Amino acid sequence: MSNLERKPEEFLCRLHPETLDPKADRCPVEIITSRLVPLGGPRAMKVNRTLPQKKRSLIGAWCFADHYGPDDVSVTGGMDVAPHPHTGLQTVSWLFEGEIAHIDSGGNRGMVRPGEVNLMTAGGGICHSETTTDTVTTLHGVQLWVALPDSVRASTPRNFEHYRPEPVTFEGGSAIVFLGSLLGDTSPVATFTPLLGAEIRLEPHASVSLEVDPSFEHGLLVDSGDVRLEGVRVEYAAIGYTGIGARYLHIDNVGDEPARMVLLGGTPFGEDIVMWWNFVGRDSGEIEAFRKEWQERTERFGQVEGYVGHGGPNANIYGQSWLPAPELPKARIRARKNPEPVARPELPNPGDYTETVTITKEGFTRDEHIQG
Repeated sequence: MSNLERKPEEFLCRLHPETLDPKADRCPVEIITSRLVPLGGPRAMKVNRTLPQKKRSLIGAWCFADHYGPDDVSVTGGMDVAPHPHTGLQTVSWLFEGEIAHIDSGGNRGMVRPGEVNLMTAGGGICHSETTTDTVTTLHGVQLWVALPDSVRASTPRNFEHYRPEPVTFEGGSAIVFLGSLLGDTSPVATFTPLLGAEIRLEPHASVSLEVDPSFEHGLLVDSGDVRLEGVRVEYAAIGYTGIGARYLHIDNVGDEPARMVLLGGTPFGEDIVMWWNFVGRDSGEIEAFRKEWQERTERFGQVEGYVGHGGPNANIYGQSWLPAPELPKARIRARKNPEPVARPELPNPGDYTETVTITKEGFTRDEHIQG
């Protein structure tokens, strides 16, 4: 999926190694709320974006998280994302309902369907298109990105992996492990840093204690249900973040309806990254170079063969056969420090504070001001 914001922000994501001792019983929970982003056009499908943002930029190597739907395709037109580029990342597509056709410049075609993970590795550069099929009436799922470490991001070839995991059942619910290991089940899909990705379902008034890797930080994205993580309520489309150190995660569905969540985890990503539009790099100079090469349609990204948008052959909702990059910001990149991998329950939600950035010869300084 492309980031279709007309003025996408730049994010410099930094890891701070300081940690705190986790509580022996229930670990603290930091709530990361989402912001609503239109996926192109006035009638377009809207997505709830939790990562990246001011409050936290990464959970492990997970650097981007969009939750969308259930979306009435007859009203919004569904998803029609013309060929667009990526660098330095892996895209992870996970659907609850609907179907998306994927074509990329690595020569891969695939159908994204519920319960089936599709992972595309961009490496040094790839482009792809994503469109809902004609049979889809409702679209519902999550789109995730994983940052690639510097040691492999340029040398790793374009790749596409598809896997349908079998559900793992437990008393009161089930899990589908699409990346990493959980509940004794391990996904064969390859990643370049230790990761966890799983869909969790809980019946009404059911609970589960999941044994997890204490070296991982974790985030629980709620799709439905009245969910409590470590006793803390996590609203719809928000993420409950627990940081590192937890050996068990305690999840409760206290409502009368079934609950569905996506659990993300990974070891803290020990590198600074710069994200802008669909690119993950290491500094603003790289981002500028990536944009220039995409605009010039160089071989770094290749070509998508066979894209047909909803508006007819080779035309998406914008009437474009490919997505041009937005204009780069005129100012230098703003440093946004990813906090240490420890939950901060006391921090207000984004929007409750403003950020002041001062540029000096020594770098950037940052002050937060609570509003109201």
